[in-house]
Amino acid sequence: MEPTAKQRAALSIICDTFNPGDGLALPGASALGAVDTVFELLGRNPRQAEKKQLAMLLNLWDSPLTGLLTGSGPRRFSSLSQQQRERALLRLADSRFGSVRVIFQALKQASLLSYNVTPGPSGTNPLWKEIGYPAPAGPLPTAPEPSLTPMRCGADAELSCDVVVVGSGAGGGAAAAVLAEAGLDVVVLERGDYYDDRDFGTGELGALQHLYAPGPSASAEGQITLVAGTCLGGGTVVNWSTALPTPDDVRTEWAALGARQFAEAEFGDALDAVRRRLGVTDRRSVLSARDGVLERGALALGWDVDTLPRNVSDACDAGVECGRCGYGCRLGAKQSVTKTWLADAADRGARLVVDADVRRIVVRNGRAQGVSARTSDGVQIDVHARAVVVAAGAIQTPALLRRSGLRNENIGRHLRLHPAAAVFGVFDEEIRPWEGGMQTRICRHHSNLDGNGYGVIYETGPVHPGLATGFMSWRGATDHRAVMLDFARTNAIGIITRDRDPGTVSIDRSGEPFVDYRLSDYDAAHMHTGVVGAASILEAAGARRIFSGHQAGISYEPGKQGSHADFAAACQAAGYGPGQCSMGALHIMGSARMGGSPDMSATNPDGATWEVSNIVVADASSFPTASGVNPMVSIEAIAYMNAKRLAAQLV
Repeated sequence: MEPTAKQRAALSIICDTFNPGDGLALPGASALGAVDTVFELLGRNPRQAEKKQLAMLLNLWDSPLTGLLTGSGPRRFSSLSQQQRERALLRLADSRFGSVRVIFQALKQASLLSYNVTPGPSGTNPLWKEIGYPAPAGPLPTAPEPSLTPMRCGADAELSCDVVVVGSGAGGGAAAAVLAEAGLDVVVLERGDYYDDRDFGTGELGALQHLYAPGPSASAEGQITLVAGTCLGGGTVVNWSTALPTPDDVRTEWAALGARQFAEAEFGDALDAVRRRLGVTDRRSVLSARDGVLERGALALGWDVDTLPRNVSDACDAGVECGRCGYGCRLGAKQSVTKTWLADAADRGARLVVDADVRRIVVRNGRAQGVSARTSDGVQIDVHARAVVVAAGAIQTPALLRRSGLRNENIGRHLRLHPAAAVFGVFDEEIRPWEGGMQTRICRHHSNLDGNGYGVIYETGPVHPGLATGFMSWRGATDHRAVMLDFARTNAIGIITRDRDPGTVSIDRSGEPFVDYRLSDYDAAHMHTGVVGAASILEAAGARRIFSGHQAGISYEPGKQGSHADFAAACQAAGYGPGQCSMGALHIMGSARMGGSPDMSATNPDGATWEVSNIVVADASSFPTASGVNPMVSIEAIAYMNAKRLAAQLV
């Protein structure tokens, strides 16, 4: 996104209001270079409609009209003092209109994230020095050469194969390996690029630029931030290595919707095959300081805590390096699909193609003939195939099916997000929340709140300065600076909600997806139970101050100021609607679900679309409902199973 001078000036004053610096060690946002970071990250968004909305907002920002909107009177934002500008922003944050609150949240997220991840002119953000956070380590000198050699098309290309696989993440990687092992000629298309051990270590900003999806960045109403990988290997390159199987009660629920094999040996065997190939183990789940807080607090409450299995090799240090692993594992210890299934597929002759954004499946006479893709430079790639496997993720998969002319009403419906929030505790001792095993403990105490398998689980994860802002509130620059200066002594307990009620994925006029999802009252009640429960864990673990992600700025100091009961009541009153509580979606599922009839599912029990039998979906889109646990193993098992069925038809 190339801004005008007027737009740059408007964003500069907004970012400087959120992060004005302290006049000493910490510079303001514009002096740090954070404004350039905002435009760079937002410029990656493929939705032109969102870019136009931002441009319009910035064009109007420093006008008397915006002054009236923010309650500042007919005065330009630039004419206000820092204190007046903060009050103007907080009036947006506290508006009774959700659409206005969402504007604030978008500005807050962009401003705080960019400030915390920008290295600055010196290469080391002064904030990092103040909180003891290390600068990006860079690649390991001992990192091996990349093990895969994907193709990149510099000129228009035409390929032929038996099966073309769209997407190379958990689903696409596993499917490609199974199909190639069956002796089929396979081409895998990935819209991102290939990064391996020697490319990692660039820190949060480098990862956001290269490894994470550019958009959509949030649900349409702005309630939930969306996070997905976009590189060869997809989310398995950046996820937190938690390798849980699909719970038995969820398998039973899925089978009842028509794909009976979920409750049978076929899917159980697929789960076993996936865990073997990924080398899933709990031997490398060393207790981190973060997970020590979760375990200590939960056990003090009498709640059970379990060790999490992980897909890592013995090369994993489960320490400082492991904490960086959400931005790529420098040690090569995480058994992502690039290290496993894609390597297997390539060894059996599969061709991997990067920078290939598939825009359409070519369907003629009711059969898929192949796909049409383009590179970031506009180069055309046409792949002719006997069958198409779609594994582009639960946002892009339904979008591709819609762009390709499929009309089943369930394509894009039944979307689940596992809405996640966090409660933070500040301790006397140093936690260094960015270090330690990615995730090594889980508490399921509230996982079945109503007796039907729906509720929340508690986990931690490495929290870095940029990531943290997505789950925090902002009540003013001074307060936020104080929160960040306590960062090394802060621990977050994550609340992951198994959502019962769905959202949708649709496409705009240009064919790009957008997500419509509002947390239902039912799921919000579970989220609230989780927020209150996480505070209980932190208090039992000895936190001296506890605060939630509610924009109202809710906190208490156990035994000193406020109480757990006051905190719970305040969170309930603050609410969980758009712009009221910071939430993210790291597990995106269910938008092309498998089932027993076209009236209630997008694909049949083979994973094939009801309209075109040689288009098979093999990713998290296939989930009939939310998995309730970290979904990687479930995704790969479904892909393994669906690919086995497809191979039996083609060989």
